[in-house]
Amino acid sequence: MPPRSDNSPLPALPSQPVKPRLGRSLLAGRVGVALRIAATLGLVAFVLRGIDWPSLLTLLKSLDWRWFTVGVITAVGIQVIAGIRWSALARPIGFQHSTAAFVWKFFEGVFFNLCLPSSIGGDVIKAYRLSETTRGRLLAGCTILADRLAGVSALGVLAGAALLAIKFALVPAATFAVGLALLASVIVGFRVAVGGLDRLLDLLPHQHRLRQFLSQLLPYQQRPHLMTQAIGWSLIVQIGASVSVALLARGIGVSLGLGIWFSVVPLISLAMVLPLSINGVGVREGGMALLLAPWGIGKEQAVAIGLLWFFATIVTGLIGGGLFLLDRRTPKRSVSQATTAAAAGP
Repeated sequence: MPPRSDNSPLPALPSQPVKPRLGRSLLAGRVGVALRIAATLGLVAFVLRGIDWPSLLTLLKSLDWRWFTVGVITAVGIQVIAGIRWSALARPIGFQHSTAAFVWKFFEGVFFNLCLPSSIGGDVIKAYRLSETTRGRLLAGCTILADRLAGVSALGVLAGAALLAIKFALVPAATFAVGLALLASVIVGFRVAVGGLDRLLDLLPHQHRLRQFLSQLLPYQQRPHLMTQAIGWSLIVQIGASVSVALLARGIGVSLGLGIWFSVVPLISLAMVLPLSINGVGVREGGMALLLAPWGIGKEQAVAIGLLWFFATIVTGLIGGGLFLLDRRTPKRSVSQATTAAAAGP
């Protein structure tokens, strides 16, 4: 298959008529929400079982607010970078917004992730706010999916390199080489997968859910460098997230090497991607207790760090809520003519 020029038309996204089954969808949605609420409560109960409450409260009361403030500022800063990453994926395929507008809407998504029972809720809001047309919102969903995949890939690279460095006691130069090798593998994997995406779609039935899911990545088939750039931005985001949690931990007197945080924070973040609980509540705190125990960190300290991480997430989300209240309008002109044609499908 000959390579496509960047000036060639964007590939069409297949669109199939879907028969609405509103009642069944609403019922399934309510059952899903109920299950996630139950899972969240169960995880919280499990994590807090056996906690020494006086010790936990003492730790939180002893918080050095200077470390907490710097940690929160770092957390907010990495969300700005994440918004820039999203704009780098969306603007080249036709969305006519400034980088600042993408950052603005990214913060709005963080806010709705706090309010809604699923992290997908924030993504839906971002897609809705990015365009005023159904076709444009379909392509917006494509950019958000690519953004998610880039973030998860960077999590895997950072966590993998850190875990190997700890397990084999690698020196910094060797750790850096391992990280580069993992990064190169991820980039090559994306290039191969996206390059053969249309052939893979031909093998799937027309109405298959996997086909509909993967077809959203078609616009990146002729622009694979966009995903490479996004993974680079994602590495900065994930490193910043680990540094932010390390700063929050210093606020209650827990001081560990950054290499440990580079393995712990990405692993917990990967677990939080799974739809197990609302906003990762319980997963975050339980993951801290499990992964920090080998380093001599008590359960109360680990849970306190998880709670501080959650509080920093709330602060970031509230910033997004304030931005949403300042501008609740849907963009009038959001995508170029080429982008609209790409989203339209055959």
